[in-house]
Amino acid sequence: MEYVRLGMSGLKVSKLCLGCMTYGDPSWRPWVMNEEAARPFIRAALDAGVTFFDTADIYSAGESERILGRALRDFATRDDVVIATKAFFPTGDGPNARGLSRKHLLASIDASLQRLGTDYVDLYVIHRFDPDTPIEETLDTLDAIVKSGKVRYLAASSMHAWQFMIMLAFQQHHGLARFVSMQSQYSLICRDDEREMLPLCTDAGIGYTPWSPLGRGLLAGSRGADTTRASTDQQMVSWYDGRDTVAATVEAVRQAAQARGVPPASRLPGHCGDPASPRRSSACRSRITWPMRSPRSTCAKPRCSRRRSTGRSNRCGGDQGHGDRVEPEVRRRMLRVDGGVKPRSNDSAMPSNSLIYKGTLGSP
Repeated sequence: MEYVRLGMSGLKVSKLCLGCMTYGDPSWRPWVMNEEAARPFIRAALDAGVTFFDTADIYSAGESERILGRALRDFATRDDVVIATKAFFPTGDGPNARGLSRKHLLASIDASLQRLGTDYVDLYVIHRFDPDTPIEETLDTLDAIVKSGKVRYLAASSMHAWQFMIMLAFQQHHGLARFVSMQSQYSLICRDDEREMLPLCTDAGIGYTPWSPLGRGLLAGSRGADTTRASTDQQMVSWYDGRDTVAATVEAVRQAAQARGVPPASRLPGHCGDPASPRRSSACRSRITWPMRSPRSTCAKPRCSRRRSTGRSNRCGGDQGHGDRVEPEVRRRMLRVDGGVKPRSNDSAMPSNSLIYKGTLGSP
C-alpha cells in the first residue's frame, strides 16, 4: 500500500480509503450490511495496509460509526489508523439537529466520539455547505473543536468551488484551522469537478479524495445484478439515469472489459473475475484508478460489500504501481466519451438542497 500526504498537511493516509456507508443497520437502507457481515471487510482492509477509514454520523443513524469503532479497537492500534467522520445531515427531529451551527457541531462531535469509542477524530468533515448558518459561526466552531483536541484536521465535502473558496479565504484571513482536503464525487461518469474544484484544490494545496469512483457500481456493471443494492438504490437512478453521456461511458467501459474477458458484476456470483490475472483485472482497475491517477487526487474512497472487491481495490492502491499499468488504449477509450463535465445549477452541489438533504434518500 502506498501512503501519501493529505494536501499540504503532515498527515499521511493510505492511497485507498475504505468508505463505511455500506456497514451499519439494514433497517436504514436495505443494502447495508450488519456488523457481523461488515467486520471481515474492515479486517481485510487493515491486513492489506489500508489505514484510512471514512464514516459519518448519518450513516445508519450512527451505527456505522459504532461498528467501525469496535472493529478498529479489536483489529488495530488507534494511532496507526486515520478515522474520518462527518456532520451536517439531520441526526434528530429538532430544528437544531442538523446543519453547521455551533450548537449542532459541538453536539455532533461529542456524539461521534462516543459512538466511535475514541477521544479524537483524525479528520472531521463538513458533509455539505450550510446556507442557513454564517460561515463565521461554522469556521470559528471548527477551529475551537480542533484546539480542544477532539479533532486533528478539518475537511469539507460536496459543495461548489466558490463556496469552498470563500471558506478557505476566511480561514486564512483570520488564522483559523484550515481545511486540508475536499471529498467530492469523481469518476469516469461524474467529472464535473475538473472544471473548478480540482484546479482550486491544486492551487490551494488541498487534498482531494473522490467518493464513488465506480459510479455507485455502474462502472463495474452492477446494474441488473441480483443484489439488494442494485434493486433498491434509488440514488443511482436519480443521479445517472437519462444522461446519454453516462450510458455511453458505461458502454465504453463494458466493451473494454469484455475485450479482456472481464464480465460485468451483474453476471458474477460475488466477484468480478480473477484478480490475480493481469489481463482480466486491467479493465476493472481502469474504473477505480481513474480518479487516483489524476495528479490532483490524493486517494479514492470505494465502498466494498464483496470480499473480492476489497482485494481488487487494495491492489489499485498498492505501491507496486498496479494503477499505472492500465493499458494506454483502455484509458484512451474511456476519454473518447464526454464524461459529463457540465456546469451545475447553483441551487445544488451534490446536492445540499435536494431530496438527500430532506432525508428522503441516503447521503454519500
